[in-house]
Amino acid sequence: MKVINVGVIGAGRIGIVHLEALASCPDAKPIIISNPTVSKAKDAAAKFNVPEFTSNADDVINHPNVDAVWICSPSQYHADQIKACAKAGKHVFCEKPIATDMAETIEAINACAAANVKLMTALQRRFDPNFARVKKAIEDGQVGELVQVKLCSRDPSPPPFQYVKGGGGIFKDMAVHDLDMSRFLMGSEPKRILAIGSCHIDKSIEVLPGAEAYDTATIIVEYENERTATIDVCRQAPYGYDQRAEALGTKGMIQTDNMYPNTARLYLDNFTGNADMPYDFFMSRYKEAYVQETLAFCKALVHDLPSPCSGEDGLMALIMSVAAGMSAEQGRWVSFDEIPEVQACTDATHCEIYDPIEFALEPVHQ
Repeated sequence: MKVINVGVIGAGRIGIVHLEALASCPDAKPIIISNPTVSKAKDAAAKFNVPEFTSNADDVINHPNVDAVWICSPSQYHADQIKACAKAGKHVFCEKPIATDMAETIEAINACAAANVKLMTALQRRFDPNFARVKKAIEDGQVGELVQVKLCSRDPSPPPFQYVKGGGGIFKDMAVHDLDMSRFLMGSEPKRILAIGSCHIDKSIEVLPGAEAYDTATIIVEYENERTATIDVCRQAPYGYDQRAEALGTKGMIQTDNMYPNTARLYLDNFTGNADMPYDFFMSRYKEAYVQETLAFCKALVHDLPSPCSGEDGLMALIMSVAAGMSAEQGRWVSFDEIPEVQACTDATHCEIYDPIEFALEPVHQ
């Protein structure tokens, strides 16, 4: 069986998570890793037995033995690195988002399509065993015809001000996963969206523009036949990382509980409940999801299958985030046909106008 030689860009916390996941994949072998602070790349290479390390991402992209590149760099570099990978004929696994705006996202997808390389958007929650079981119950008809979906996503504590500043706001940075999950579970395309944002936890961010000033939000997404998904997100839950899903159908309901490191319960004269707090961060909560998404993409590469979470899926998640931001800012329902057209280019002299929704749903790119 073919083994995929992998190059990794980024040796920060998410890069390390993906190296751990790659270690669980017999079809993949990391052979080079880069990081601007080269000492981090060196340490990661030593820890995971990666033979080469560098400070330059281009060394990874243009390495003659690399088949696929895992992009784990800051978001603002993703689009250019994807296009460089496509030019070099390398398949791409990219942490969300593909790009920070819709035009660059379309450009990155087009570049991979033109080069006939696979592009995967790493929306890891699709591969979480808990959410996957909810999806299976829906697809198998166990709960009947789907009526409503509810999703809850709460972080243990708010991120630093400098992380929030320039991060795109709570809809692009945080709720994007839940918006994508709502579409994944519904199995259809959204029609309109209503979002409300507010600040209750970290008042210092109220000076930031748009959705960056929110640390709490509630979202309703309407799908076909007036089915709805309701999402609540908050940047602080003092009791720990909180991730839950519920799907109501005409025959019943399926629901996930929040996850804990273990199932032990403590019984005392003044307390009865879980012995330990829930997971304290997404990297530990979704450890298995990271492994499963890695296995899925490696399988697609080895057997020439479609990407299990495409660039177009990443674009739709971004579009939903943009629409949520519009709704919160304007205080009204926003229809997805209101999303403005964008200009995307292949080079300085070749540009086209695209309807992002039509592009995302066009199967020829996949």
